[in-house]
Amino acid sequence: MTGVRLRRMLASPVMVVGLLLLAGCATAPTPAPEPAPVTPLPLPPAFQPQELVGRWGFASYHKPEDQARTEAAARRSCSKPYVIGRGPSGGVMMHLADEREPSELTVKGGPGGKTYIGPGPLPADQQDREVVSFDGRVLVLRWLDPEVAGRYGIGVYVRCAPRA
Repeated sequence: MTGVRLRRMLASPVMVVGLLLLAGCATAPTPAPEPAPVTPLPLPPAFQPQELVGRWGFASYHKPEDQARTEAAARRSCSKPYVIGRGPSGGVMMHLADEREPSELTVKGGPGGKTYIGPGPLPADQQDREVVSFDGRVLVLRWLDPEVAGRYGIGVYVRCAPRA
């Protein structure tokens, strides 16, 4: 056997081993599995749904300077009260925009300490109303949908006195 032939015979397995090692270096490491998306915990609302259950006088306004006058009008409308009932799943029974029958709505907390009332679990949904203020006697709600807000204005609910 000549030296050239011997070198060729030895070079062939060395090249195979070298190519295998090089191929092992070229493969990308398997990426770590993506972590599951974190679902934020629901934020607590400023009050509980049962605090809304009862009879309310209702009126609405479009201009902020009309709020006091609207509150007085809502108080006078207790002769034909708007009734907020308890929903079967723990929410409140109220009307959505343009709906004839009341639906069960959720009282839900949102970012910045805001509270919303609306369908579904997520706060600040297009069908929700933002609680502008609530002191236990007067509830002021603003529709989030600009088109609905333009038609209905800001709602003022004044708790009616208990029946005699």
